[in-house]
Amino acid sequence: QVQLVESGGGLVQAGGSLRLSCAASGGIVSINTMGWYRQAPGKQRELVAVINSGGNTNYADSVKGRFTISRDNAKHTVYLQMNSLKPEDTAVYYCNADFVVTTRGLGYDYWGQGTQVTVSS
Repeated sequence: QVQLVESGGGLVQAGGSLRLSCAASGGIVSINTMGWYRQAPGKQRELVAVINSGGNTNYADSVKGRFTISRDNAKHTVYLQMNSLKPEDTAVYYCNADFVVTTRGLGYDYWGQGTQVTVSS
């Protein structure tokens, strides 16, 4: 069973920084795409940033220039460095892993439990 465990959320003042981590486990051989999504109260879950195994990245326009996604393929871990945080970044942040090769075969679309990020003004 593939599991994603996020850490690093918390409360920060506007203009501050946080770093999220997400470690995947469960017989993993490789992961094609890892990413971060967020969901604010009353809103739909939205893409924040994704990165593939080759290091290609894609960001939501709202976070470009402020957030940086990176990954350690050997550790099956993805990171999100968030700088210049704004109150509108407040949300539950979810880690996602897609096209995951495990010792049991290929799996798709795994999610972490979410970590709360709150930015105060």
